[in-house]
Formats: sequence, structure tokens, C-alpha cells
Amino acid sequence: MDKRIKHHEHISIISPPEIPGASYSNAREAVNAIEAIYNRNVNFLRKKFLSLGAGKDFELCRHRAYYPQVSLSTSTFSQIDSRLAFGHVPAPGNYTATITRPDLFRTYLENQLDLLIRNHNVQLQVGESDTPIPLHFAMGDDTIAEAAMANPITTPLRDLFDTPDLTITNDAIVNGTYDIDNADQLPLAAFTAQRVDYSLARLSHYTATRAEHFQNFVLFTNYQFYIDEFREHARELMRNGGGGYSAFVEPGNVETLAGQDSSTDPETAVRMPQMPAYHLKKEGHGGITMVNIGIGPSNAKTITDHVAVLRPHAWLMLGHCAGLRNTQRLGDYVLAHAYVREDHVLDDDLPVWVPIPALAEIQVALQEAVADVTGFEGYDLKRIMRTGTVATIDNRNWELVDQSGPVKRLSQSRAIALDMESATIAANGFRFRVPYGTLLCISDKPLHGELKLPGMATEFYRKQVNQHLKIGILALEKLAEMPPERLHSRKLRSFFEPAFQ
Repeated sequence: MDKRIKHHEHISIISPPEIPGASYSNAREAVNAIEAIYNRNVNFLRKKFLSLGAGKDFELCRHRAYYPQVSLSTSTFSQIDSRLAFGHVPAPGNYTATITRPDLFRTYLENQLDLLIRNHNVQLQVGESDTPIPLHFAMGDDTIAEAAMANPITTPLRDLFDTPDLTITNDAIVNGTYDIDNADQLPLAAFTAQRVDYSLARLSHYTATRAEHFQNFVLFTNYQFYIDEFREHARELMRNGGGGYSAFVEPGNVETLAGQDSSTDPETAVRMPQMPAYHLKKEGHGGITMVNIGIGPSNAKTITDHVAVLRPHAWLMLGHCAGLRNTQRLGDYVLAHAYVREDHVLDDDLPVWVPIPALAEIQVALQEAVADVTGFEGYDLKRIMRTGTVATIDNRNWELVDQSGPVKRLSQSRAIALDMESATIAANGFRFRVPYGTLLCISDKPLHGELKLPGMATEFYRKQVNQHLKIGILALEKLAEMPPERLHSRKLRSFFEPAFQ
């Protein structure tokens, strides 16, 4: 038979033949098996949907296919390299992860599974899970175009295919709120397959670029000026052969290859999204992605919620801030060593009493990049850069509030700068185990009468944005030279952690 039929609550369910599970001691072979299951099952759903849209004979029942999964069982505590932040399970037990888009995550999966095999000296089990693949996610980037075919169909699609299940599409694993004691299977990964698929779709929607273009090193900014500089820098690299980068992708998935000159302005060809993304690509996703997240902690949380499923190696915030000290000057840099969180958007996921530590690898890379680009070294670096606490607030007009409140808190916290995004991005980095950092540039000093006025702002941007961006790019290039096992910090891991990075 080419299908299996089940009856559940008076609803017939048709699925492709079950693929028997198998054991693997080689990570590449395990990923090949995962990919075979995934491709077979999404193609089954796509074919059924296309048949429905074309008006062909179609069984009026539920058509279902399942995500692949990888599992590991161990009965002993293993002696692993204590320097590693990932690649091992914390205790004996049965562990599993549902997997999606193995084409996108192949290198990542091979690395994670290889570490598990070597650290625990066990075989991995690969088979079908009991989690259905929603039709929306099986269709991928073609969902919107293909969905138009279903308009004449009178039967609701949710009666014919599985749809996203928000009861299992959540952040219980990364938030540490899942029930360890009563779980038959413990998580291997921070995200389930449906949670990953949900974010991949959101990334395409918010950034107007497909998930496969995102790189492992990410810059977030709150000003278009930085994007303009990044775009010109990337286009020049492409014209001159790439400089080690292979391509540059702009919104609308417009790609310029190394050695080519961008002949079109993508921004005139596509409707610009809420948070446009630009990707300076390298082999193995080793390049740099830059996203203009706009203003506010809500945007900062939204984009990092979704970028996190790609498991980047680092993300940095480059943007402007209010300087809070009289000795600071417009254009000075602020390297955040701590954060005051008054953004409120993460309070339910990460309590405000949780400290967000500075990560040594990120801090060193940023400080070295500032020194390299500006020419200041050692004690002289203090002339243009100050390290300390950055406060993030959700009220853009905080200056208009009774000053006895916010100013007193800022002084008590020893804050040296204030913005609306940095603590959110750092806190979500902590929450999602993604190395994070913040380097801001002072654009105004409202407590000292230096407001950001149009004329002043234009002159300031012209002088400082180019230098600031060069520092951010150089810092990420320094981090990219580090092996991932050195870059990912153990201080981001809790007591009971998934094995995957």
C-alpha cells in the first residue's frame, strides 16, 4: 500500500507508509536519514494539496505526515570535556528532538550529532515523530502563492490537513518551564520543529528575505543610517571581488554575487518590510547579517525571538543612545557591561531579577575593534569609550516624566547610557543561549540640555556612523575566527540543558 489509514474520533487519517526507525553511529548518515523522512513527508502533503487545488479526485479526510525525530538514550553519566558548553546531555535518560528543514540546518545538525556520538559513545535513533507537519510549514515559501488554488474549495483546510498547534509551539524548553520530572522524553534541542518552522515563516515576513540567507553573525541597529552604510560597504565588496564574502542579499531576496555590480535598487522593487535584513554571505553561513529593527523593545524582542531558532554564534546591538554623564561627549562609545531592564517585554519569560552577565569573548572583540578602528589604545581608549551599565526603557519620551523617578533610578544603578533596545537584545541572547553584546554611540545628552535636533543629528550621523559600523563588522569578523565551542559560553547554560548549542 502507498498509504496508511487510521480512524480517530470518526475522522479518517491518511498518511504515507511509516518509515521504520534505524540506529546510526555516524552523524552525516543520521542527517541523511532525517532529510529523507522530511522530504518524503512534506512532498506527500504538497502533492495532496496540489491535487485538491487542481480539482482532482481527493479523499475528504485528514491528510497527515510527521516530522522526523532524532533520539538518544544513555544510562550512565559520561565524563565529557568540562570546557564544552554544549554537545552532551546532563544526566542518564531518553532524549529526543523533532527536526525540520534539514536542508537549512545540515551543517548545524551534523556538528551537534557528532558531538553527542563522541561524548556519549552511543548510537542515535532516527525515525518519524508523533508531531504532524502543518500544511502551512510544508508548503514553505510557496504557501501564499499555492494557497490561492484552494479558494474554490468549500471544505475548510483545517479539516483536511493539520494546522500549526500553538499548544506545543512555545518556549517552554528555553524558559526552563517544561516538566522534567514527568517527561518520558527529555529535549535534545532548545526548540521543537513546529517552533522553528513558525519562526522561519515570521523571519521571511518581517525581513523580506528567506531564512537560508541569514548568517551566523548578526548586527542589530535602530537607525537606517547604519543600513545605508552597510549596504554601500557590501556592494563595494561585491564589485571588488567579495573580499572573502561570496554574495550580498537585500530585501526581496535580491542577490549580488562577488565580482558583480548591483544593477538594481531592491528597495524600489519590493515593499520594504518592518525590519529589513541584509546579508553579507560566506560559506557555511559564516558571514554577517544586519537588521534594522526600528525603535523599541517590542521590535527587539520580536526579531530575536525568531532569529534565535537559526542558532547564530553571536549577535550585537549597534545603535544610538542618550549619554547620562556630564563628562561624555556626542560621538563617544558605550560598551555595555551590565543592563537595567525597564523594557517590560520579557518580564514573563525572564524575571528582571535575573542578571544578564557580560561575556568576555564578546567584550574583548568589541574593545579590540574600537581600538583598531579609532587608533586609541590602552588608557587613551577611555577618552572615547566608557564601559558600564546601559538602561533600556520602553518610554521614548522618558525625559518628560517627573525627573525624580527615572533619574534617581538611573543614578542608583550607575547607568552611563539609556536606549530602548539593548537590554532586550542582551536578555533574549541570555535566554536563548546566543552570545550577545552592545556597543552604542552617544547621540544626545538630554539630562544636560544637549537634545537630538535635526541639524545636529545630520552632522553627527555623517561623522560617526561609518566608523561605528566598521567597528561592529570588525568585531564580528574577530568572533568568526573563533571556534564555536570557544565562543559559546558556559555561563549561558542552566542546571538542566538541552544538548544542542
